[in-house]
Amino acid sequence: MKEIEWDEFFSVGIEEIDDDHRLLVNLSNMLNHSVKEGASKDYVGAVLEELINCTVWHFSHEERLMLKYGYEEHEDHEAEHRSLVDGVRELQQEYLQTGNLGEKEFEFLEHWLTEHILVADMRFGSFLATVM
Repeated sequence: MKEIEWDEFFSVGIEEIDDDHRLLVNLSNMLNHSVKEGASKDYVGAVLEELINCTVWHFSHEERLMLKYGYEEHEDHEAEHRSLVDGVRELQQEYLQTGNLGEKEFEFLEHWLTEHILVADMRFGSFLATVM
């Protein structure tokens, strides 16, 4: 997986959400580097767990804002969150069993992170810009 470089292209225009996204991008890159550098299975597993935990927290953060500001698409957005977390937890289980994270898994993580930001979160950010 190539490193994800944060730039304003990924900004949803809401600083607190952008800060969360920067953290997730950094953790994703840390995971990538740890695998490339041959870090121990325990270390890679810990980074993956941190990425998942921060993602769950971030999704809760977004969902709280959706409720606070009456975002009409919140049910669909929350369903996407659940699907993403389920997918990354499946990846985690595979990793714990096999000890391998390959190109396919990193492509999934990259797509999972960037696609969600660029589509669903951009819509949400545009909404928040009108109500905050």
